[in-house]
Amino acid sequence: MHTDRISLPDQVLAMASAIKLSFHKRLFLQLIAYSWAIVLCFIGFQYLHEKEYKSKSLSAQLQQYNLHLLVAIEEGTPYDEYVSTHEKPFDDLRISIMTHSGQVVYDNTVPLDSLDNHSTRPEVAAALRNGAGYHIGRQSASNGQEYFYSATRGENLVVRTAIPYSASLNVLLAADWTFLAVMISISLAMSILAYFSTRRLGQDIERVNLYEAEQERNRLKRQLTNNINHELKTPVASIQVCLETLLSGISLSDEKRQELIERCYSHNERLRRLLDDVSLITRMEDGSYLISRERVVLNYIINEIAEELEAIPEDERLALNVDFDEEVVVEGNLSLIGSIFSNLTENAIAYSEGKNISIKLIENTDDYCRIRFEDDGKGVDKEQLPRLFERFYRVDKGRSRKMGGTGLGLAIVKHAVQFHGGTITASNCPNGGLRFDFTLRKHD
Repeated sequence: MHTDRISLPDQVLAMASAIKLSFHKRLFLQLIAYSWAIVLCFIGFQYLHEKEYKSKSLSAQLQQYNLHLLVAIEEGTPYDEYVSTHEKPFDDLRISIMTHSGQVVYDNTVPLDSLDNHSTRPEVAAALRNGAGYHIGRQSASNGQEYFYSATRGENLVVRTAIPYSASLNVLLAADWTFLAVMISISLAMSILAYFSTRRLGQDIERVNLYEAEQERNRLKRQLTNNINHELKTPVASIQVCLETLLSGISLSDEKRQELIERCYSHNERLRRLLDDVSLITRMEDGSYLISRERVVLNYIINEIAEELEAIPEDERLALNVDFDEEVVVEGNLSLIGSIFSNLTENAIAYSEGKNISIKLIENTDDYCRIRFEDDGKGVDKEQLPRLFERFYRVDKGRSRKMGGTGLGLAIVKHAVQFHGGTITASNCPNGGLRFDFTLRKHD
């Protein structure tokens, strides 16, 4: 997958704008999520509390009728006589009378032979247990109609009254949406206010972050420039001495003249590698979005490393042990992934003083792979391990320059791993040698 290339200033501005927008969105959405969670919890509590209050008020009216009926029955008044002669609190009121065992002995709307035992009805069970109980919106097993039930226990009987669910009953039990609408309106107003407040705050914080990031970039650039100047001095001075000697007219033997020319060439090669490495790091840091990606098979890269090692003289060669039991494919940049393995290999050859290199696939999933690179050399002091990936850091400065290293190899490895969404760590092997564990994401 290749990235469209546009001008660097436009890309930088677009990225800065996207960062600012993303930061503002995160801040705003977090604030809105917290505030609306609180508001919705309050509204939900208020709604349930109000509905419960209205249900209890309705049940209290029915309980009063139930108690009057129980008193009348205990005084000897027949069920149907009281029901027919006394005013009911609601029209279409269903009245059921049952024993404590749940057997229905009277119902004003349904034949008794069609009724089963009512002791397990929620409102009846509550009344038998607590003296009174109600239940909202249960469908009757006898006639299929939905009712609001309220039951009261007497000394010998239980009276249950029920109101059929209708539009008027729904209105009676409904919560007061005026209050809820006011709360929602206030919350919306607060959300709008929060949007503009967080936008200003987000812009201010982003300015500070961009300023600090710019200061850090400038510091790193100054440090890089100073390090490059330091690294350039030795080869440039050596080349100048050799050229001045050659141009001075001093009589030199052919062997000496050839030695000076070869020295100039060697130092020039070191300068070229240094500039290439600096250019690669700069490209990864400042223009990573311009680096193309493609399908990369890690097994092929490791095979190339093995072939390159075979070309090295036997007395300088390290044996390569590969443990890749399956094909590993990464969507990435072939050159950068190749630089990871080649730089680790060159580092082992130059500094490990060992005889073997091991490359092992530790884990391979659909999203990432984890790889271990080891040598069997002398390793590195524990205090120096955290600094191995710093630019121009050398464990043995004199020996590193003599080997022709630029001091940027492991820094390039770290940047290349990070470019592919991974991490890398360095540690000493239990039996000696240096170990690098790194991961690579398989998809962008």
